[in-house]
Amino acid sequence: MNTAESNAIISDLKKKGWKAAGSELDADFVLLNTCSVRKTAENRIWGRIGYYKHLKETKDFTLAVTGCMAERLKGDLKKQASAVDMVIGNFEKQNLSEYLDNNEIWTDNLVSEGEYTFREIHLEENNFKSMVPIMHGCNNFCTYCIVPYVRGHEVSRSPESIIKELKELEKKGVKEVTLLGQNVNSYTYAVNGKHLDFTSLLKLILKETKAIGWIRFMSSHPKDVPDDLIKLISENERLCSHVHLAVQHGSDAVLKRMNRSYTQSKFITLVDKMKAAIHDVSITTDLLIGFPGETLEDLEMTKTLMKQVRFNDAFTYYYNPREGTKAFEFTDGIEKKEKLRRLNEIIELQRKISHELKTERVGQIVKILVESVSRKNSEELLARTEKNEMVVFKGEKSLIGTFRNIKLLSLNGNTFVGELL
Repeated sequence: MNTAESNAIISDLKKKGWKAAGSELDADFVLLNTCSVRKTAENRIWGRIGYYKHLKETKDFTLAVTGCMAERLKGDLKKQASAVDMVIGNFEKQNLSEYLDNNEIWTDNLVSEGEYTFREIHLEENNFKSMVPIMHGCNNFCTYCIVPYVRGHEVSRSPESIIKELKELEKKGVKEVTLLGQNVNSYTYAVNGKHLDFTSLLKLILKETKAIGWIRFMSSHPKDVPDDLIKLISENERLCSHVHLAVQHGSDAVLKRMNRSYTQSKFITLVDKMKAAIHDVSITTDLLIGFPGETLEDLEMTKTLMKQVRFNDAFTYYYNPREGTKAFEFTDGIEKKEKLRRLNEIIELQRKISHELKTERVGQIVKILVESVSRKNSEELLARTEKNEMVVFKGEKSLIGTFRNIKLLSLNGNTFVGELL
């Protein structure tokens, strides 16, 4: 989401006559677009601010901070970091280019409680892939999550605006889009007195677009994946058979404390339904380990879930408290050393499962979208499969941005080595 919004800001600034600096050493204006979902993300920003503070000793430029960290800390951010000139909240990003026309705003904190406004286009210049936000905010209030407090309540983008952006992307030669939302399944928009849901939106997108070959979406909340969405994915090749379904944990007791609104058995039933309906579906997930009150038995339940579902991959992380969330008040926390120990067990298990699943894929012929030249070998190209797996193969640079068929020959770490057909 931050990448998409950053692309929109860059587009706005270029329309105003600004151009990207070669490096921060040449910049007149530096903007940090921040994340608050985990403490480590904010720690990196504090480090970055420290770097720019040092740079300001020898160079004159304006430093601005926007995004969720700016929304969370508001005016306190400038009190803690004197190098910061502007603080711009999530609901003021769309007005940044106008603010820059007025020199008086350099000392202001632009944080408001206004309604989120979607941008017209979120494409990175000269790219053949694009992210397209379709909704913003979250109403779920998971006890560990800061997102509802810094992104606000759920707001869905109008289908007309979404289709308009997709048609513009088609004109620019975009081959793949990822529809974005804190929970895309919650998408709903009133049209002629009726509510258009996410499945209906996807049907509209499939009808109104032709040139975009792959359509992805993220993220999906396990509590509200309807049967008609599963059916639609199974029947349409343009909808990638890869679904990111964040389970977070395998223990019912922990899931309840997290306010996730489903149980382990309900999640497994959903996965079984998806695997039965969608041919060779790939399911990835998020796993949050070390939540307050988590027992060793809870941890084993998570391992059991992983072994039964066999996720293709997982984002794994340990719990760290976010001030302002309900879980911040929980008093039965776990020491960091123990959280890391438990997390390492989960990581090792997932690595084993992912490797086994990928090994089973060796020898298959799959469709890929060629993305770039490999960083490790200039004679090889880097591509991605429908399942979001990385593949390297020998090929000409002219193939970048095209769909091709490839045979998976071997596995090098987490990346397939392929042969172009």
